[in-house]
Amino acid sequence: MIKKNRNNPKRIVAKFGGSSLADGESILKAVKAVAKAVQKGNQVVVVVSAMGKTTDALIGIINQSSGGKVSPNLLDDILSMGERTSARLFAAALKAQGVETRCFDPADADWPIITDSSFTNAWPKLDECLPRVRRHILPLLGKGITPVVAGFLGKTRNGQITTLGRGGSDTTAFIIGRAIQADEVVLVTDVDGILSGDPKIVHQPKRINQITVDSLAGLADSGTKFIHFKALKYKDDSFDVRVINHQPGKLDCEGTVIVGSLSSELNVSLAHNEPVMMITIVGEHVSETPEIIQDIAGIAKQFSKPILGSSSNYNSIVLYMPQKSPKQLIEALHSIILKYKETFAIAIRENLALLKIKGVGLEEKPGLIGRIAEPLRANHLNIFGIFTITSSVLVLVDWNDEKKAIDLVRKSLEDKVRGKEV
Repeated sequence: MIKKNRNNPKRIVAKFGGSSLADGESILKAVKAVAKAVQKGNQVVVVVSAMGKTTDALIGIINQSSGGKVSPNLLDDILSMGERTSARLFAAALKAQGVETRCFDPADADWPIITDSSFTNAWPKLDECLPRVRRHILPLLGKGITPVVAGFLGKTRNGQITTLGRGGSDTTAFIIGRAIQADEVVLVTDVDGILSGDPKIVHQPKRINQITVDSLAGLADSGTKFIHFKALKYKDDSFDVRVINHQPGKLDCEGTVIVGSLSSELNVSLAHNEPVMMITIVGEHVSETPEIIQDIAGIAKQFSKPILGSSSNYNSIVLYMPQKSPKQLIEALHSIILKYKETFAIAIRENLALLKIKGVGLEEKPGLIGRIAEPLRANHLNIFGIFTITSSVLVLVDWNDEKKAIDLVRKSLEDKVRGKEV
């Protein structure tokens, strides 16, 4: 048993990704990192992914050997072997380092992550998971025992093993962190944190020191999924997340800190408190002419702050600006019409309201645009623009219809949550 130094202890959930458990040497480094943290007096819950590319390898073998004709519940049972093996290996290695530990497996009666029966992409039932974590895992920390939990896995109420989908081990870590009121959740990966760009695409990206969940969701919207939306839904404000590299072999090294949380519900609000105007520049291939775009951007920056810029098609460029923008703005933009032969005319529509429908994982909600637009159409409210951007939908309506539009969209979204039809 390791002698503990109880100076400034923390309660930590440490999740190790597959790349940080790729082989015996990597597992030993991860185990020693946990042992060091425990020796300093910290209470640590370990969540492990499958070793290396085990899950992908298992999927490939299953597809090759069975032609993909395996039932979803059997597939989950087979795939669970990766994480279950990792948990056993990690727990055994921790004991060899003198750390008292307890391994949690879905076969156990006190397994904490209970899900629905959506095999291969199951959803945890928080009202059952949180009490079970507090009942079966939290007391161990007070006894100096380090729990090791197989990530990515759950089980149904009748005992069938499920998997949580991509990013499932992060989901496990966030649920446990929430339940035990962790000081932080540490995600141990093969990178130094969240980077300013994909190192496979950009040269020398820099590490982001801190980022909000909202901003992270925006990156995910653009196709860069550092953490999957499903996992982000289970992160609340009670703990921060720190993404670190496994190479230093310690849990307290620098990385990217993720703060905040996302609303689990869709909501609608007025995005700009005053009317906005829509400015359209029409021509031939105007959105494909860099010089025109550069001039428009320069003028907009000089005279006003654009709310939203959009190239609707190659024959037009649309800007949305505060209606109180200086009159010189319009004259300056009109000068572009006189300067370039590709541009024909400028048109302005004033007195518009910009509404924002916001919520996590909008791409996972098919039919959302129709649910927003249909009640407006049915009530004869014109839509002058509709866009999706960074986990939100932006809708432009007449300023005089703003309150009615918000009420209609809000009711439609609430009806969707309750399972009603519009």
